[in-house]
Amino acid sequence: MALEKEKGLLSPEVAESLKKFIHYLSEKNFSSYTLRNYGQALREFFSWGKWQSCREVGKEECRSYLYFLSKKPDLKQSSIRLRFAALRSFFKFYYQHQEQGKESPLSNLSLPKLFRPLPRYLSLEQIRALLDAPCQKWEKEKEKGTKSKWKEWQWKRDQAWLETLYGGGIRVGELCALKRKNFFPAELALLVKGKRKKERFCIIGEVATAAICDYLNVCPYDSEFLFVSSRGKPLTPRFFQLALKEYLMIAGLDQSISPHKLRHTFATHLLEGGADLRSIQELLGHSHLSTTQIYTSVSAEHLRASYQRAHPRAQ
Repeated sequence: MALEKEKGLLSPEVAESLKKFIHYLSEKNFSSYTLRNYGQALREFFSWGKWQSCREVGKEECRSYLYFLSKKPDLKQSSIRLRFAALRSFFKFYYQHQEQGKESPLSNLSLPKLFRPLPRYLSLEQIRALLDAPCQKWEKEKEKGTKSKWKEWQWKRDQAWLETLYGGGIRVGELCALKRKNFFPAELALLVKGKRKKERFCIIGEVATAAICDYLNVCPYDSEFLFVSSRGKPLTPRFFQLALKEYLMIAGLDQSISPHKLRHTFATHLLEGGADLRSIQELLGHSHLSTTQIYTSVSAEHLRASYQRAHPRAQ
């Protein structure tokens, strides 16, 4: 446990309280990323204040810490809000389970307003070019003959996971965890395990379903995982990042586009095609509709740009 590494920087009482909190989050099925980020944020806070007990932390101490963080030029507002999300959760837990009856020192504390940039997404023309890239790569590899290290099943695999990312809007972590038993071709769907291990059925459509079936028919490995490496091992997020970068280059697109941008593209194209926000929320696996609503801004920007280009009285 990461908390043990910095035990010397924290008092025994604080270290024990943090350990109980992280264990509580783990039991609630929070992701390993959340456990890591919250643990780090809490260690930084208590190391900064050098408090011997969590009870010593009051509203003024939290305001001072907020001021301290706001003066760091390289710290984004989103990073500050993440730290205070960890603090809010911790003190809520602490005063519910260990010090009942006392108000959290973070109640009524205002944080800097978070500026949310609109999600980047690919146009329909761009996504078509990207989805065609594995086939283009395979055609070039065939020209190498026996010198090529690539096999037919590998380009079909890459075609399948690209179609799945765009066709289902799933996260890369969810893609890595997919198993063959999670694939339901008759229903054109996948059973996806999302954040906090919440499961949902994800519709992927006929094209992605056909691409997965094509790949599975020629895959030489009988693995429990759906997408595997050339050695039959489950693929990692890093593999998808690097492979996508190569396909973006082949398609002549910006190579800084991440796999998550295909999820944004999926949601934006659905909204522009007439899907309602609640359905998109379910398909994305968002817990709150407010998370999904950012795509309405993207769509509004698209409409505004179209109006500016097309209407004779726009300018």
